[in-house]
Amino acid sequence: MRRVSIVFAAAFLLSGCASQIMESYVGGSIQEPILDYGPPAIVLDLEDGRRAYQWRMTSSGVMPMTSPTTATVFGSGGYATAYGTSTTYVPYSQECLYTLTAVQQGARWIVDGFRDPGFWCE
Repeated sequence: MRRVSIVFAAAFLLSGCASQIMESYVGGSIQEPILDYGPPAIVLDLEDGRRAYQWRMTSSGVMPMTSPTTATVFGSGGYATAYGTSTTYVPYSQECLYTLTAVQQGARWIVDGFRDPGFWCE
């Protein structure tokens, strides 16, 4: 149970990170995030004249999962219980879609907003 609460505490502390990064681009040229993350996967012209730029990013790895183990050993003098832990590694993969919107000002596109990428992508 303690492991679960630690994971949620870490997720809570890290929440807002992606949104803060995306918010830092608001008011600047769309060229800045393109220089930082490469060309967007999708560029959409919106009905209101704005443009949406979307990046797909995948993170993957393994998460260690530790569980307690016990063993009972019997011998001529009685028995003893040994306590320990075992660790297994569970693979994970998470794909996130990050969207910045921009308005045209002359020949440039200026970032005017972003969409929340979702809790697990923060």
